Amino acid sequence: MATTMIDTRTLQATARIERLREAKFAREARDGQRNPRANPHVLIAAARSWQETTGETWHIIRRARRIAAILDALPVEIAPDELLVGRLPLGETDAHMEAALQEARAFLATQPPHKGQSAHMTLDNELILRRGLAGIAADIRARVAALDLADPDDQAKERFYAACLMALEAVGRLAQRYAAHAADLVAAEADPQRRAELAQIAAICAQVPMHPARTFWEALQAVHFMTYAVQAGEELLLFPAGRMDRYLWPYYERDIAVGALTPAGALELIDCFYILMNELVPRSLAVGVMIGGHDATGREVTNEMSYLLLEAVAHVRMAYPGVSICYRDDTPEALVQRGCELLADGLTHPAIFNDAVITRGLIELGVTPPEACEYIHSTCVEITPIAASNVWVASPYFNLVQMLHDLIGVPPLNAGPAWTPVPPATSLATFDGLLESYRAHLGTRIMEAVRVQNAMRRHRMRHGGHPLLSCFVRDCLQRGVDIDEGGARYSWIECSFVGLANLVDSLAAIRQFVYAERRWTLAELAALLREDFAGDPAARELLLHRADKYGNGIAAVDELAVHVIEWIVDECARYRVVPDGRFVPGLFCWVMHERLGRETAASADGRVAGFPLADGAGPAQGRERQGPTGAVLSTTVWDHTPMMGGLVLNLKFSRTHGDAKQVASFRDLLRVYMARGGLEMQINCVDSETLRDAQARPELYRDLVVRVAGYSDYFTTLSRGMQDEIIARTEFRN
Repeated sequence: MATTMIDTRTLQATARIERLREAKFAREARDGQRNPRANPHVLIAAARSWQETTGETWHIIRRARRIAAILDALPVEIAPDELLVGRLPLGETDAHMEAALQEARAFLATQPPHKGQSAHMTLDNELILRRGLAGIAADIRARVAALDLADPDDQAKERFYAACLMALEAVGRLAQRYAAHAADLVAAEADPQRRAELAQIAAICAQVPMHPARTFWEALQAVHFMTYAVQAGEELLLFPAGRMDRYLWPYYERDIAVGALTPAGALELIDCFYILMNELVPRSLAVGVMIGGHDATGREVTNEMSYLLLEAVAHVRMAYPGVSICYRDDTPEALVQRGCELLADGLTHPAIFNDAVITRGLIELGVTPPEACEYIHSTCVEITPIAASNVWVASPYFNLVQMLHDLIGVPPLNAGPAWTPVPPATSLATFDGLLESYRAHLGTRIMEAVRVQNAMRRHRMRHGGHPLLSCFVRDCLQRGVDIDEGGARYSWIECSFVGLANLVDSLAAIRQFVYAERRWTLAELAALLREDFAGDPAARELLLHRADKYGNGIAAVDELAVHVIEWIVDECARYRVVPDGRFVPGLFCWVMHERLGRETAASADGRVAGFPLADGAGPAQGRERQGPTGAVLSTTVWDHTPMMGGLVLNLKFSRTHGDAKQVASFRDLLRVYMARGGLEMQINCVDSETLRDAQARPELYRDLVVRVAGYSDYFTTLSRGMQDEIIARTEFRN
């Protein structure tokens, strides 16, 4: 087990990082967010290429030419102070370009839509660093030479490989343009230090990603540049950087040994990398970096790089990346301690993931043991294998509360007169009958969702194609098959169930007030819910405060959660998805608990119409009556192992700077949660008073970051409903 040799807390953010951070916020305020799906350079080049290649027989070649056209059209930018380059340009748009942009949008709107998920995966960064694009291209040419072009299947492989080579060459041209631009800037730069930096940038871009990385700086540049190129060229989003403390460690260790790098210099480069990640990710999305955990031999892998990657959170103080610790009992205490200190200081990273639970869950899904230790939270909390994934996440979201409403006659808000209740599978005269009918309805909804997802997968096989991305996803090149046609090693679909706590609390209240005390009939309760408790506010108070609630360690309530989770797992396990995957559940919410709550009538747990549903796996907002320990106990009464679609226990604490007691309480809580099999825990350390002031004066809180439901975001850019939901969460005090 490696331990840190330096105290990273002594390494302060440099003036360069503060300037880059301020420049990022100023650029976003001036130009907006940088999204390849809306970028004028990308859209114009994509439309022109697609129009020019209508006569091409092979769809995959059309896709490659489109990628090349986009990458060739991108202007290159190197901003002051940047040490790593590759940022989606915006630039000035004149009347001619605006006209071309409108034509491009009109044309692209007529093309088949991009159905289903993409990205949410980590590229094979080790391959990129070890072989470089030139080496990968050489491997592809060797595969082509071994084909029998009289074989129709090999003919298709040859065209796929041709598309891959075309895309790789375009990335190489883009890198060379950056190298040339940096060299041009050298001649015009007066400051000797910056001139030397620009010369180094030029040399690095001439080396990577086309050729293997030799230094830590080159390795960081290669990883970032390929992420940028894939996002822009493939018109995709969300490629987390993965296990950086693993693949960067050899370069760091070697550079430190020969005196070419210092820990402070490495941390400044990591800070630059993190800031550029924020350039690649639009607001309300996420990408992740994981540190620690075990390798395929069972060895704990934390090293000095792990601590530097964690410390960069305090330097950058931005929403992305979502840095997370992969926790086991032998995770170094110093790493856990520093993570808890950052959380107590009001930062929202790190999240803590259970390495043993996730590894076991992936093995149960068919991932080989050596690969099961190489996973990533693909954006928020969804788990996908690194470098081998065509896993679709959050596909789709299910509203658990509305399924109950469907049975008892409570329509969604604004449903219209055409809505009708779902006929129950059995009589609702008993509580067991209600549960049986709920499970049947849940099963029907899951079956319908699988059919939709499989249809979208087949649509992508016909209309998709990602030849650049496929170069970095095992086993696309080995099979000679694009990722959209089934080339990836792992291709399950992860769905997500929202509102677990509201459903459980509603069932507990119905069991008590309808079936035990007979205070209302189901029809009378449904009428109260449809009317949002109008005319009977006492009924809401009764449901909200007299019925027992999930999140307090009450066995009779928690048992209902166990039943619901078992139903979900069993129903999902019945199905297979195209081409050879499974339908994998999770309780991942992102922002959907607010969006779905906005569409959902009042519920039997006392929640009012339109209010957000509970996020993740924890209790609903403000219902923890036994403190955070009760929330931990309830959340871990059921098995998290099958839930590779992701789940989280969110906890909110008051912020107390430098409070050693609070840090210790965080450590104790996460140890209990992990020991009981919890998959992931994350903490908000912010006062409700601060959040309310941010609502009133958002201009003073542009960089206030909060945990939402599996990811972090800027509080002032969230919807008012989401802001109110975060404020409503129980705030624990030490």
